[in-house]
Amino acid sequence: MSTPAAGRGDGTVARATDLVLRYGEHTAMRASSFTIPLGAVTAVIGPNGSGKSTVLNAIAGLVEPSAGSLQVLGRTPLEARRHVSYVLQSVTLPVGTPLTVAEAVGMGRYPNLGLWRRRSDKDRRRVASAIDQLDIADLARRHLSELSGGQRQRVYVAQGLAQSHEVLLLDEPLTGLDLVSARTIDRIIHSERLRGCSVVLTTHDLDEARAADHVLLMNGRVVASGPPEQVLTTANLETAYGLGALHGLSVGFVDDPAHPREPGVRPEHREG
Repeated sequence: MSTPAAGRGDGTVARATDLVLRYGEHTAMRASSFTIPLGAVTAVIGPNGSGKSTVLNAIAGLVEPSAGSLQVLGRTPLEARRHVSYVLQSVTLPVGTPLTVAEAVGMGRYPNLGLWRRRSDKDRRRVASAIDQLDIADLARRHLSELSGGQRQRVYVAQGLAQSHEVLLLDEPLTGLDLVSARTIDRIIHSERLRGCSVVLTTHDLDEARAADHVLLMNGRVVASGPPEQVLTTANLETAYGLGALHGLSVGFVDDPAHPREPGVRPEHREG
């Protein structure tokens, strides 16, 4: 784990004030103010198209504020980027790309290496540790194209761990995975917090959100922000999802037409 960054300001991963985020003419998030605490697991939950991934993109410095302000680790998102590791929900590689698991995880060290520096023993240890933590050592020489969806997701999370970081961003890391992969990644999410790393993840699953330390509930804006028991109330969920969506509460998954579920099957328990 990297040494904590100097100048973290008020001790938050992110602090937004009247933040507006747009893609061209499309407003992905209306004016919202919120904080994300350091050293915690924060779940960002809401229906499809509610702006969840956009919040992660903004924290990673990939989307600039259209209005308002956003600080990450007490700095601008661009200034904080070297302390943030971002694992996307899916990564598309050209068909036939001859990239092995070990090579893919090793790419997580690129931001630290620059263009010309060779890998050090520290770099190699970091990659090996990430591979071990995600339980993919037996896959190290296989090509990504040979893996299941759950195995590939473990590789991408390992790549994120290999990068030096204080904040780990995960976009729907457990959706649609096999049980083994989901449990492995869930363990990483909570062990990262124990090591002093802050984790921010997007999810559609209420049980995942309830297990977090902090929650952002979204629907084109931040409806509520705070501890799960204060945010995930019936009134707030009805505001975010609508009155007809809450029959999924019994299994912890809020029904969303863009993310249908099989009866009695949680998304992370499907085969991947």
